[in-house]
Amino acid sequence: MNYKIDIKRISDGNIHIQGWVLPKNPQSEVKFKVLDNNKNNIDFKLVRLKRDDVTQIYLENYDGDRNFGFDIEFNYDENNDITYHLIIETENHIITEKLNMKIIENFNTASRRKKELVIAYFNKNTFKRAFDFLIKEGLKEFFKKTKRKLSGLNVDYDYSEWYELTKTTDDEIESLRSIQFQHGPKFSIVIPIYDTSDEFLNLLFDSILRQTYTNFEVCVADATNYKTCKNNPRIFFENLFAKDEKLKQVIKIKYLNENKSIADNTNEAIKMAKGDYIVLCDHDDALTLDALYNVASAINENANLELIYSDEDKVDTKDASYFEPAFKPDFNLDMLLSVNYFCHLTSIKKTLLDELYEKNGVYERAEYNGAQDYDLFLRLVNLIINRTYSNGKYDVSSIYHIPKVLYHWRCHKKSTSKNTDSKTYAFSNGEKAILDFYKNTKINFPTVERVEKGFDFGIYHTVYKICTDEPLISIIIPNKDHVNDLDLVLKSLFACNYKNLDIIICENNSTDNETFKYYDSVKSNTKIKIIKYEGSFNYSKINNFARKFASGQYLLFLNNDVEMINPDSIHEMISYLKRDDVGAVGSKLLYKDKTYQHAGVVIGIGGIADHLFKGISDLDHTYMNRAQMVQDLNAVTAACLMTKTEVFDKIGGFDEKLKIAFNDIDLCLRIRKLGYLIVYNPYSSFYHYESKSRGLEDTPEKVKRFNNEFAFFVKRWSGKLNTIDEYYNPNLTLRQNNFALRNLKYEKIGEPFPIPDEIRDIMKTINE
Repeated sequence: MNYKIDIKRISDGNIHIQGWVLPKNPQSEVKFKVLDNNKNNIDFKLVRLKRDDVTQIYLENYDGDRNFGFDIEFNYDENNDITYHLIIETENHIITEKLNMKIIENFNTASRRKKELVIAYFNKNTFKRAFDFLIKEGLKEFFKKTKRKLSGLNVDYDYSEWYELTKTTDDEIESLRSIQFQHGPKFSIVIPIYDTSDEFLNLLFDSILRQTYTNFEVCVADATNYKTCKNNPRIFFENLFAKDEKLKQVIKIKYLNENKSIADNTNEAIKMAKGDYIVLCDHDDALTLDALYNVASAINENANLELIYSDEDKVDTKDASYFEPAFKPDFNLDMLLSVNYFCHLTSIKKTLLDELYEKNGVYERAEYNGAQDYDLFLRLVNLIINRTYSNGKYDVSSIYHIPKVLYHWRCHKKSTSKNTDSKTYAFSNGEKAILDFYKNTKINFPTVERVEKGFDFGIYHTVYKICTDEPLISIIIPNKDHVNDLDLVLKSLFACNYKNLDIIICENNSTDNETFKYYDSVKSNTKIKIIKYEGSFNYSKINNFARKFASGQYLLFLNNDVEMINPDSIHEMISYLKRDDVGAVGSKLLYKDKTYQHAGVVIGIGGIADHLFKGISDLDHTYMNRAQMVQDLNAVTAACLMTKTEVFDKIGGFDEKLKIAFNDIDLCLRIRKLGYLIVYNPYSSFYHYESKSRGLEDTPEKVKRFNNEFAFFVKRWSGKLNTIDEYYNPNLTLRQNNFALRNLKYEKIGEPFPIPDEIRDIMKTINE
């Protein structure tokens, strides 16, 4: 039997365990029991979960319908530190997991997770898979895979440890109270409540009433049915006012006497608001004490801000444990159309909301319940885009991201933060909200066929219709020998679902006779052109030279060592590139072992840029599922990059001073400088067999050339490198590519990656 525990946590007075179990015979029944110290059975709640990752890793040909995942909860007696026993039993195995406060606290430390990773790499199944990979792929590929895996052992912090080190201190909180702004906007915090417990209301209002910024009001719409309720919010507020009558001037309450819907209840709260900005807040969550101060500070720096969102995390019911931080990018249109990443804390200028009300006759829409905030955000964004849209350009500078946790999302049994099954209807309403965006936007999106579930619930994939008159795409493939790889990429291209292709193979100094025999065998194909570039290898020059032979409206730059996985990949790319606001599109690239080689690029990682999530399995959840969703980035790799021919020509193609390194990053940044978006689309997917033709940077000459190109790039883009990539987050590290937290021992929050002195010396000798 294989099994793994992914989550051990104490929250909401319960122990929460999540993981998976795979019996030796997948059809075997799995039984669970929970025992206390005296071996007495404890009642528990069990939910079985579908785990496609487990099935695909361990059972490649399994076509059964079994849920190998599990989620278990049972009551935890906080007054007595009892050691419980979780028993997992199949027909031929029994496993016991001990559970108590100390064990669970240790489970959630960074040191334990690092140890677990080591153990995972050195078990029997891992050795077997590693040996099979070695035999199949050879020593060189095995070494590269091992190096990637071991790099993942660099686990620095558990978030709760990191949060304690970085949160605003008590002294800083007190100092903020004395700060006066030149412009002091009034905030209306709107809260729909329904049968909310005193425990949650106490935590919420304690966080609100202790805010360092005090120009606010609270607008509460109470939808509690006081004939059937379990809790009594009315008594909570009466007691609150009895302690301080002045709070009646701050807290407005409207008793609705019926639970209309979450959207309608929120609307009732908004209608009471007199503030300059509306702040959305759930009845069981909490704000950081400097939340409103940070929003007010942003508004004072830019009075034109209309839609402001912050980072957030999750918290247990006792404000004792913080986890799962969401460190978000700045405004990212295509990510917003893939997931509601705005979420909390969101503040909206009242005049913008009123403009939406005049247009739609409503703030939030009840028919989108469960996704009512997502629908609201999409309509507000659309309103901002449409009012400024002209000739493919639009201004979204009034949408602002505060890269700091200002909101704690309460995690308990009934909250959607903990259990997505509690409101599954929300996901279908999210699909409706996205379709409504497409219907009403001025951006020239292609015709949408459908919006469907993406990698997981809450992630959406827009599928665009295939047209009968698709435009010509010229595919440029530089090649030197390696005809087996070239044959593989060509076969995958001709097997894809996009047929209007013009393939240009740019031959560069091949020496193998088999290469030219292969050229002779394919040149009769009218879709293939073979051209010859006789100069020494210069990636930029080769591709610029090949572009002269391209007649397509679009250019797809492709390495000779890739192989298409999804036959819809080219359609997926061009669907986004047809938009006026998009300048280039990149794909998901995987190594042979189905781990990421490329999931987009972040500027600044490692000094210049790096591919995201390298070495992480395609089946694993990545940070905020970033590798698995369509989103805007500053750059993608030219190993598979599509752009408009017009845009490529406008920027002068690849910079030929960058012969090998960073030419694709430079290309993307120059496209961005023209105002275009760069889109990463994981539904366009390829295997990438990683620079077989070119080899490694392993000679003094190659190292010198690399350093010169490094210095050239840094000098050109120093302004960009001195700030944090807007599609990343200053709280995340620049020392790794997996969205890990900043390593506070080596890098301050928001600090750019230091450029080596050797490179700075070279920069002094470079003239662009």
